[in-house]
Amino acid sequence: MEQRVRLRVRVTGVVQGVGFRPFVYGLATRLGLAGFVGNDVHGVFAEIEGAVTAVERFVHALEAEPPPLAAVDEVHSTVVPVRAEPGFRIVESTDAGHRDTLIAADSATCADCLAELADPTDRRFGYAFTNCTNCGPRFTIVTGIPYDRPSTTMAGFALCPRCAREYHDPADRRFHAQPVCCPDCGPRLRLVDAAGQESGADPVAGAAALLREGGVLAVKGLGGYHLATDARAERACAALRSRKHREDKAFAVMVADVDAARELCRLERAEEPVLTSRRRPIVLLPRRPDAVVAASVAPRNRELGVMLPYTPLHHLLLGIFGGPIVLTSGNVSDEPIAYRDEDAIERLAPIADGFLMHDRPIHTRTDDSVVRPDPTGRGAECVIRRSRGYVPEPLRVAAGFPRAVLACGAELKNTFCLAQGSRAFISHHIGDLENLETLRSFTEGIEQFGRLFEITPEVVAFDLHPEYLSTKHARTLNGLATVGVQHHHAHIASCLADNERTESVIGVAFDGTGFGTDGTIWGGEFLLADLLGFDRAGLLSPVPMPGGAAAIRHPWRMALAHLDAAFDGAVPEKLGLHDRHEQEWDAVLTMLRRGFNSPRTSSAGRLFDAVAAILGVRDSVHYEGQAAVELEQLADRREHDAYPVTIGTAEPFQLDTGGLIRAVTEDHLSGTPVEVSAARFHHGLASAIASGCALIRERTGHETVALSGGVFANTLLTGACLHRLREQGFTVLTQARVPCNDGGISFGQAVIAGARDRAGTLAPTP
Repeated sequence: MEQRVRLRVRVTGVVQGVGFRPFVYGLATRLGLAGFVGNDVHGVFAEIEGAVTAVERFVHALEAEPPPLAAVDEVHSTVVPVRAEPGFRIVESTDAGHRDTLIAADSATCADCLAELADPTDRRFGYAFTNCTNCGPRFTIVTGIPYDRPSTTMAGFALCPRCAREYHDPADRRFHAQPVCCPDCGPRLRLVDAAGQESGADPVAGAAALLREGGVLAVKGLGGYHLATDARAERACAALRSRKHREDKAFAVMVADVDAARELCRLERAEEPVLTSRRRPIVLLPRRPDAVVAASVAPRNRELGVMLPYTPLHHLLLGIFGGPIVLTSGNVSDEPIAYRDEDAIERLAPIADGFLMHDRPIHTRTDDSVVRPDPTGRGAECVIRRSRGYVPEPLRVAAGFPRAVLACGAELKNTFCLAQGSRAFISHHIGDLENLETLRSFTEGIEQFGRLFEITPEVVAFDLHPEYLSTKHARTLNGLATVGVQHHHAHIASCLADNERTESVIGVAFDGTGFGTDGTIWGGEFLLADLLGFDRAGLLSPVPMPGGAAAIRHPWRMALAHLDAAFDGAVPEKLGLHDRHEQEWDAVLTMLRRGFNSPRTSSAGRLFDAVAAILGVRDSVHYEGQAAVELEQLADRREHDAYPVTIGTAEPFQLDTGGLIRAVTEDHLSGTPVEVSAARFHHGLASAIASGCALIRERTGHETVALSGGVFANTLLTGACLHRLREQGFTVLTQARVPCNDGGISFGQAVIAGARDRAGTLAPTP
């Protein structure tokens, strides 16, 4: 007879509210093991007893075969005396001690629930809130800890007898699924018009009819309201753009299934799991030339942002409507997404013709996540916006944080980060901190994360820019050690931590703007950096920004600044730039030459703006980075020569972009197609980056390059850089789990604060 053994087991990670205890119960029962399992403030605890072989299989399965929504960090086991007790049971949870368990992200509807949704004989047939332990809302409904029904927005829905039986049965897949409900006891849908009058029609059928008629529908989702319309109807999409004041930025499209996605986009086999994952992000994919979508969905863009349904309501609506729909954030441009019913009706009434609503409250507004297939081959996806489906799952930082850290992030694409122990909790996408409502979302989010994960920060990290609202908030927090972090250092630190690296690297941080340590605006930086500090090794040659922020909104001003520098004041008149802006030309030229309200910048983003304006692509923008996006989308993807960029010999060196600007201009004046010039510019900049890194290697011996900053969301540039750098023998780090844009700044700030705290270089707490 095989020897018996008893183990005490501890499992940490996302292991509560995801069906882990019934999984353990079923596993132990199948293997003939005795013992018990329960929850406490640290995660899941268990004791198991039985034959050695069965116990070994049990421990292996905990890590290798967890439930779909679980994320196991660690499994610890110790041998304890055998008790020879019969059976296996689930014991009462305990809540004593400091809580460090995790909350799962919201998850797309699972196959079992979809089968029930489509089965006319099932009691949840056609029910828009069907869920179980393997799917459904989590983070967006949590109001407090511990994570149980009274601490969610389902608290107001008492379980009916049949749902209660499922909830209390360890063998049922709805055992302790906090959002569990059915048509008898759960939330209900209603369809109302813009005046708040409820329709007597079936809500989903009525909503689909409104879409077929070319209307705009506000739909209450998991993390807020969306605005939907028929993605094939130009008039409807144009109306949505006009009402939402979103002139050009692409809309996302939701399709019923993978086959429908393939009708719109080129979808490779390796990319399909990203689209169909439980996270259900918006995936940026190459658009088919024959894709049947309205021109207004994604103007001047060769990609489409496509996602699949992730709630039963989406499945029901798409099933009745029968085609692709635009599904974009429920807001007016630059405002946060609406998520409270009264606020949604007030703010969206001028946009929407009808509202598909329900009475389950949303506690935390959360935008859809955006990813693209990973061009580096490192993984399946690169996250562009990390939000619904990913948050609040933490990232592990092996070196850890001696004291709890709050990192307040940047101004644009803001996220914050709370870090403690070995975990960094990056927030959902907050947005641009440009109005009171978004700032309120930022401060409320910090308070909520601190409460949910029992983190009381002792250190606060922030950007050096004194006018960022995130920085101003950080400076109001008394009694915390403070860490000011240079913007581009945070970018490189974010890339290092994303790759679980700590060594000193050549950091290439290219973006739109960031406050430099010399008081100028940086954005085209070569750094020698680790997690503690950095030296500026090189930069793009600085030029004035005539009018400051006005030059960001009007790229033609940056074109004038770059042309004036490149041609020694003799700006070619045949470009047409002067004719298009004749009334302002002399005033802007005088401004930049005198240095009045014209801060100097090394920004790569502003260089993209300049080239886009020179080529006639975009003189003014309606959203951040628009000129650069459209320049990339235009560029010919075939091999082309690279425009020249020369490198100075000083330290820090400067990449002289004047030659590049002259080459762009001369090609354009000679009639070279814009698509070819755009490609040559991208390859020229990539070649310059590789040359800059080679020069730093000659001087320092560094062999690893980290690429970060919003400019590297440009796949053409990033791919060209990867090719050249790898060809020269460099190891190249890019970002995948955390955005390379300013959405990743808070993570970089946090790991820098942690590193400085470990090194004892933080200023004493006031």
